[in-house]
Amino acid sequence: MISLRKLAAGSMAALVLVTAAACGSGNDSAGGSGKAASTDDKSATATSLSDFGSLADLEAAAEKEGSLNVIALPHDWSNYGEIIAGFQKKYPKIKVNEQNPNASSKEEIDAAKTNKGTDAAPDIFDIGLAVASTNTDSFAPYKVQAWDSIPDALKESTGLYFADYTGIMSIGWNEDKYGDISSLDDLLDPKFAGTVALNGKPAEAGAAFNGFVMANQLSGGDINNLQPGLDFFKKLKDAGNLTQVDVTDGTIDSGQTGVVFDWTYNQASYQKSLKSKGVNWQYKTFPNAQVVSYYNQAINKGAPHPAAARLWEEYLYTPQVQNLWLKGGSNPVLLAAMEKDGTVDKSILASTTKLEGDPVTYTNDDSTRITQWLQGNWDKTIGN
Repeated sequence: MISLRKLAAGSMAALVLVTAAACGSGNDSAGGSGKAASTDDKSATATSLSDFGSLADLEAAAEKEGSLNVIALPHDWSNYGEIIAGFQKKYPKIKVNEQNPNASSKEEIDAAKTNKGTDAAPDIFDIGLAVASTNTDSFAPYKVQAWDSIPDALKESTGLYFADYTGIMSIGWNEDKYGDISSLDDLLDPKFAGTVALNGKPAEAGAAFNGFVMANQLSGGDINNLQPGLDFFKKLKDAGNLTQVDVTDGTIDSGQTGVVFDWTYNQASYQKSLKSKGVNWQYKTFPNAQVVSYYNQAINKGAPHPAAARLWEEYLYTPQVQNLWLKGGSNPVLLAAMEKDGTVDKSILASTTKLEGDPVTYTNDDSTRITQWLQGNWDKTIGN
């Protein structure tokens, strides 16, 4: 896929809005541009399943709404295609409207603001921590049934957002064309002219943010010293090797983006897709810079289908779907709990990319601080 998901690779700001494919509630016509249908106050304010009474009550409320608007969920991103299909099969009375699959985390928030009060607004967000931690006023608190199994460090305490899955940040490239890449400095070689892509703008896209953190770590920085990473990308730009085009399947296939910073689960997807086309796509992580950051779930506080939004979240935190994320090459947040209770798929677990040593992580406060620093320094140094 080369989805830019969580990105809009390199030019997120250019994708100003997302009204994309949205339909509305079950009683609205296709197109989703109308005023949102009135919602059940109980559904819109529910903070846990107990507010509905039972799962069956929540399912009934969601089926009455008849629609669910999701955004930024490309099918090849951590197996979301199979996950969406599973929800649609389980709940055929709820139409899943898939909006702008290539949106960045920032664009998910922009879409909610732009479409506020209409049936086109996204119901849920799947969002990087950098954007989640700075946009809590856009979220409705909700704690899924599996709440207690989510580590405290990976959830906002009131349920405004909570982790779902992670990969390891990595570099992927066409090995037949470029040979081996052993270090970050290899990317300064003229043979990479105009082809190295950071998957989005670091202050706007989760994948790009973490790609920057990895490059910064490899350049001698750390989460408290960000200048080395910016200096590296400035050198990459000055060498003529950094491209800010949107990364897509087409740019990968054509070789326009021949080197991509991205999560291991996306690299695995690219590798599988490109193998059938005769392209030897390789990727690697670096033991001293294994950046790990969970994407997070959140419910739009203005969700036009609030019951369906909450049902979707309950669905995602079942062992069935957590194993589907594992199948997609990522590490689901309930993995430790599932290993303990025996619900993890061991055959899938055996092929998962393993962490080596201590991963590079950061707190919500770190994320906010780094995002603000990037907002003040990336564009003026690297450009739009």
